[in-house]
Amino acid sequence: MARKKQPPVSAEDRKILGGLLRELRRGAGFRSVEKAAATKGSPAARQTIYAYERGGLVPSLKQFLELVEFYVLGSPTTDAKPESDLRAQGIAAVVRALALPAYHVTEAQDLISRMQPTVSKRRTAKG
Repeated sequence: MARKKQPPVSAEDRKILGGLLRELRRGAGFRSVEKAAATKGSPAARQTIYAYERGGLVPSLKQFLELVEFYVLGSPTTDAKPESDLRAQGIAAVVRALALPAYHVTEAQDLISRMQPTVSKRRTAKG
């Protein structure tokens, strides 16, 4: 069976994902993409991060999560937001990304809901 071609990710979703990553990078204290990409443990190259932040490329969910983890837990700089604020921002970014059509999570949740078995009523013994 041939695979169904997926529609392209909307420009709005690209913009949102890029903005989430850019704000997290800045919140972690990385003023430039170069500094973030050059940091040990960075999960993406400079050009890739640029492309994500500008909306030219859409990271896979795994790539998005790796960048969020790097910015929030990996190596925030001395210029980073307070840890609790950065963690809250990271959580908000992941929740927002999962709600976007780009990652199809809401479609998966809808499918799960439709596949739930019906619950039959148990008969009680008269006694």
